[in-house]
Amino acid sequence: MSLTETLALGLVLLFLLVAAIRLFSAPLKLAVRVLLNAALGFGAMYLLNLTSGFTGLALGLSWFNGLVVGILGVPGFVLLVLVRWVLG
Repeated sequence: MSLTETLALGLVLLFLLVAAIRLFSAPLKLAVRVLLNAALGFGAMYLLNLTSGFTGLALGLSWFNGLVVGILGVPGFVLLVLVRWVLG
């Protein structure tokens, strides 16, 4: 390949890389945010389970609970605690 062809190929690949990053940046930000919220939710559920002897409330560390907290954040955690408290 000549220098011109190599440069053209490099520019095309750079353009495709930039386009892919711009295309997937919003979904990646959302996915990272949900994962961070889910990790914080698991931590909050773990702390709630540590205090279950005093409060009488315990939430299982499951994927469903993690997704609810990950998507809804703090209101999701409060919702899970209230549902657990009402249903006993």
